[in-house]
Amino acid sequence: MREDVTAAQWADEPAERTWSDTEEQALRLWIALARCYVTFSRAVACKVAEYDLTAPQFGVLEALYHLGPLSLGELAEKLLVTGGNVTYVMDRLEAQGLVARERSGDDRRVVRAHLTTKGRQTIDGVFPRHAGFVEGLVEVLDPEEKETLRALLKKLGKGIAQASNRFGNC
Repeated sequence: MREDVTAAQWADEPAERTWSDTEEQALRLWIALARCYVTFSRAVACKVAEYDLTAPQFGVLEALYHLGPLSLGELAEKLLVTGGNVTYVMDRLEAQGLVARERSGDDRRVVRAHLTTKGRQTIDGVFPRHAGFVEGLVEVLDPEEKETLRALLKKLGKGIAQASNRFGNC
């Protein structure tokens, strides 16, 4: 705690609202989405930890389980992470004998990820429980609400992606 700042120098008054009602609505939507995402991802990460995996490790195993062998770049794209993150996660999974990497015969720059037999057995054993757990997380919504929410989130995500030129890429 800094002692050289006095109460007379504090700026504790809430900011005056200078934004529009539509901006307020957008800001509230962003906050609700962010809080829901954090809550959802924490719950999933906690459950996945029961399988002795991290959420990124589970994501790699699940992607390979449902999609088959993928390049590390494709994995990064599917999991919405950086290539460096995928490499780190693959290192851990490979050390556990759950995945293997192979250089592409067509392009030596491309590295493909494969499930090992042990990896398939692991994901076979945990995926049904995981699917049931996620279903339980969303049971507060009826089937129509789930589909509507999924469609709206997909529409919003695509709209943001299309508008990225307007707002700048980062």
